[in-house]
Amino acid sequence: MAETGLDAYRFSISWSRLIPDGRGRVNPKGLEYYNNLINELINRGIKPHVTLMHLDTPQALEEEYGGFINARIIEDFTAYDNVCFREFGDRVLNWTTINEANVFVLGGYDNGVSPPGRCSNPFGLYCTKGDSTTEPYLAAHNILLAHASAVSLYKEKYQAKQLGQIGFSFYTYHYIPSTDSTEDVIATQRAREFSVGCVFIDYNYTSDSPTEVTTFPNIPWALEGLLEYFKDVYNNPPIYIYENGQVTEHRTTVYDLSRVEYLQTHIGGVLDAVRNGSNTKGYFVWSFVDLFEVLYGYKYSFGLYYVDFHDPKRTTYAKLSQRWYSAFLNGKNVTVNDEGNQPRKRSTILGTTLDSDDRLSSY
Repeated sequence: MAETGLDAYRFSISWSRLIPDGRGRVNPKGLEYYNNLINELINRGIKPHVTLMHLDTPQALEEEYGGFINARIIEDFTAYDNVCFREFGDRVLNWTTINEANVFVLGGYDNGVSPPGRCSNPFGLYCTKGDSTTEPYLAAHNILLAHASAVSLYKEKYQAKQLGQIGFSFYTYHYIPSTDSTEDVIATQRAREFSVGCVFIDYNYTSDSPTEVTTFPNIPWALEGLLEYFKDVYNNPPIYIYENGQVTEHRTTVYDLSRVEYLQTHIGGVLDAVRNGSNTKGYFVWSFVDLFEVLYGYKYSFGLYYVDFHDPKRTTYAKLSQRWYSAFLNGKNVTVNDEGNQPRKRSTILGTTLDSDDRLSSY
């Protein structure tokens, strides 16, 4: 990360690693692990951005009372947050309470494709327990209350002395009507309010259909449009784009020119939004290295670094996108040569540099 030039890194704390039973005893090895990670990041000039909850509700609390479908989770979640603020808040200044709350609700309690895997027919087909008609709404309600409780705790007890900030994470679409018809315009607003208004970058054309939303490939200007929407409708709140990147098949090639082009155009869209007044504070590429993805395992690649998962040492190799991004962070124009067994050709990729007046930091 330091070699690439990152000045921030986003990661999640595992509730169960820190408090194995969900409440009560704190695991000293868990504390040591996260203290070591945070200290090493800071020693390298990298700011930690910490997410407190990323799908992994402690199993003990799932078994005891059902996790987020029960309001008892609010007290336990707040107590866990208190441990994190107390132990790490002197060095962590950027907190996210719950990751992608809307995805957590839909995947965990509606179609059951992600933890805790609760659903019922016909919305989800392979769950052993759950009720898709009621539990998504119960979980969403308790997630919002848990978030509010954590924010209140942080603001009342810690923020004045630690000088950090705390927020919420949403998976967001930009909705656009397929036509100018009144029906499609209303349908677009209805979809937007249900997904974004209820709880927060993809691209999406919307038609008036009670059961169908058509999704098209990710388009860079949709990210800019989404930021403009939040500026205009939600009083321009501070925004960090925590996950934006390209998914490709996981292959041995490190010549990922398409990812370079993706990053260049999307960062350009963010920069245009910032120059137009968006209160966007930072941009994080998803992801730094290839990884185990919650829905797809090792099938797909997201990383700036290729990871050889067949190698017990998990050897990493810098991709073309890593070299481009590193140069971009240093404000340089980049000329890249094709490598390896690829056809010999030459491509010039122009890095977008930021003016001193722009508030965007790119991580």
